[in-house]
Amino acid sequence: MDAQRRGLLAAFGASALLTLFPGATRAATGHDTRFLLVLLRGGLDGLHLLPPYADPAYARLRGEGAVDDPIRIDPSFGLHPALQQAATMYRARELLPIVAIAPPYRERSHFDAQDCLENGTASPTGARDGWLGRCVQAMPGGAGFAVAAVMPLALRGSDRASNWWPPLPKDVDPQLLQRLQPLYAADPRLSETFERSTHAATMARDGKGAFALPEAMRIAAQRMSAVDGPRIGFVEDSGWDTHRNQAQVLQRKLAELDQGLAAARAGFGAAWPRTVIAVVTEFGRTAAINGTGGTDHGTGGMALLCGGAVRGGRIGGDWPGLAPAQLNQGRDLRATSDLRGLFKSVLTEHIGLAESAVESRVFPASRAVEPMAGWRAA
Repeated sequence: MDAQRRGLLAAFGASALLTLFPGATRAATGHDTRFLLVLLRGGLDGLHLLPPYADPAYARLRGEGAVDDPIRIDPSFGLHPALQQAATMYRARELLPIVAIAPPYRERSHFDAQDCLENGTASPTGARDGWLGRCVQAMPGGAGFAVAAVMPLALRGSDRASNWWPPLPKDVDPQLLQRLQPLYAADPRLSETFERSTHAATMARDGKGAFALPEAMRIAAQRMSAVDGPRIGFVEDSGWDTHRNQAQVLQRKLAELDQGLAAARAGFGAAWPRTVIAVVTEFGRTAAINGTGGTDHGTGGMALLCGGAVRGGRIGGDWPGLAPAQLNQGRDLRATSDLRGLFKSVLTEHIGLAESAVESRVFPASRAVEPMAGWRAA
């Protein structure tokens, strides 16, 4: 058979497949995959979510603040007991915790760290738009969608991105709430009160209670699971700045995250095998517990990858240890991976963006950051 006839038959086969099974064709070519970014604002304590129970320095640093009886998923690490659904996903090889990972920012300001994470550069002022927005613009089709009161920095920069939030009472301005949140977050006594008040002001229309993280993740997943739904999604949640009473606060917050992961899995439905969710935060916490039963701003954090397209059931990343000489500045878990490396790999291997577009447009001036390998299911 000559080359011309082989080419005609190949074209006919592709055309027939597109006609008979359009969804299958999009999935096979990488154009039907989904990526949801969940940003936990405030600096989640990764050592509390994924306690390194086998490291003797952990109990010494945390004392009574150490997590009791974690769900042991690995000879060295366990999940917090509130993360029952996450543990089930881990055992199903759909959850991959990644240790000691953070944006390139290495200081301790919430605002600068979040800006750096969202703009996708090495500087809080490195870009006025976001890496997810630039990703949407670089895609040949598809859209971005945020469950947020105002368009987050991460998705700015694309005319194919939109945001949604439950209607607020007429006398509450969502932009004002967003501007006030960092101010209240800086005060450990007022942050939780502000969060509860904000949730009370954003009651869902069905009257079932506050519009919290599980509902936001469910709605994002349902919107994104539609045949022509947005391929890129964003959800944010506040209240992770645990300067005091960390055990009590994170018991509640981690339970909400756990419910959110389960809600997203159900919401994605048939799209779950083609889905990746990344749960990230702007930085970690101090390795030692402070005098008020909490932790302070740190550097090295953690991330969770989950979804049917994730090769989970193991621990990812490079663990630096918690011995005094291994800590950053003698106080924090040291970051050994750049979040941009994880994001780069997701965009090229899962979303299907060309490496050239990722390096030049989505994450400019980042060629020294290698894409993270080995996270994707075969």
